[in-house]
Amino acid sequence: MARPLLPPPQLNDAPLAPGLYVVATPIGNLRDITLRALDVLAAADLVLAEDTRVSGKLLSAFGLKARLERHDEHAAERARPKAMAVLAEGGRVALISDAGTPLISDPGYRLVREAAAAGHAVYPIPGASAVLAGLSVAGLPTDRFLFAGFPPPKSAARRAFLEELAGMRATLVFFEGGSRLAASLADMAAVLGERDTVVCRELTKLHETVVRAPLSVLAADPQFAAPKGEIVVLVAPGRETAATAADADAALRDALGRLRPAEAAAEVAKALGLPRRDLYRRAMELKR
Repeated sequence: MARPLLPPPQLNDAPLAPGLYVVATPIGNLRDITLRALDVLAAADLVLAEDTRVSGKLLSAFGLKARLERHDEHAAERARPKAMAVLAEGGRVALISDAGTPLISDPGYRLVREAAAAGHAVYPIPGASAVLAGLSVAGLPTDRFLFAGFPPPKSAARRAFLEELAGMRATLVFFEGGSRLAASLADMAAVLGERDTVVCRELTKLHETVVRAPLSVLAADPQFAAPKGEIVVLVAPGRETAATAADADAALRDALGRLRPAEAAAEVAKALGLPRRDLYRRAMELKR
């Protein structure tokens, strides 16, 4: 028997300052909503929502009512002037997405930019994020990561997109739809090579699944042929390869066109991880 939701907490009755509030909402489990997000949604004069039906259910679950306006990639141009008018009158506007933190693979940055340019305060209301949730359970390096969003739908464009990311010394984070997951994993394996990879599906929901394996294994796994639900794919950084003498010479020649030999050697040493003394000696030879 499902456990009922706890009654909504008592909201903060302190006045909400005018401005634009970028509000994170749960990525699945409604109990991941923050108390501050509820305060903002209860007091906002206008709530911009990616899908008003989805957001309406969220508000209803917590006993809240709000003036909702659709704000997705098709409606953003129409919704933005309305939001700016509310802000100009000293009102409070909340921007939310269907799930997670707004602006992460969602429209909204233009509204934030325009509001800030007009002198309105913009407040982050942090909370759930599929990107961070995936990173937290993947077991991959997190000191440096790159969120790359959704790969292109066609294989040729997707492979070109992946080629640009292949040399990144960072954990790569992607969103992907179930119908394209198998093809994306296959292209990742072909372009990025064998790397530790994690596929997260339905994070925080009833059927949450986290699978860790090499890319080639995941690409061949039948459970990823056409899975349902929201999917995050995380790929470990590629192995670092040592720079060759040709790489060093090419970098030195470029640097010598702008810098003195000692400075050129220092720049290339930092970029390629090679001994500065050897590079200085080589820089003097190239200079002559």
